[in-house]
Amino acid sequence: MSAAKALEQAYERGMDLVMMSAQANPPVCKIMDYGKYRFERDKREKEARKKQQTVELKEIQLSCRIDTHDFETKVRHAQRFLGEGNKVRVVMKFKGREMSHTNIGREVLDRFVEACAGAGVVEKRPVLDGRFMSMVISPVKAK
Repeated sequence: MSAAKALEQAYERGMDLVMMSAQANPPVCKIMDYGKYRFERDKREKEARKKQQTVELKEIQLSCRIDTHDFETKVRHAQRFLGEGNKVRVVMKFKGREMSHTNIGREVLDRFVEACAGAGVVEKRPVLDGRFMSMVISPVKAK
């Protein structure tokens, strides 16, 4: 029907004429209470935002001379973060002459990945950036 006739019908019912699809040929319109429609749409969007989970990026710092107990403590922290659904950035700091032994740091990071194997998977492989070698581990999706 014509737009004028549709507007007239909407006015008689005390409602609004709302264009649903402007790209269609001819454009699709609907007679409805626009205020109620907006309220319900906003309510649905708010519910969707509530259900959405935010993922934080937690950081754990290591050194290439880390001892076993300290290493295990850091692994437990990482597993807790991953269990909560957060990503973990593992940063290896190199001081002074340690820069010439980056392979030791890479080995420590590989051991760290193996220790966290059940809780997370490597999202970004270890990369050397200045005096820091970092990688990102993301949580395993629960089935």
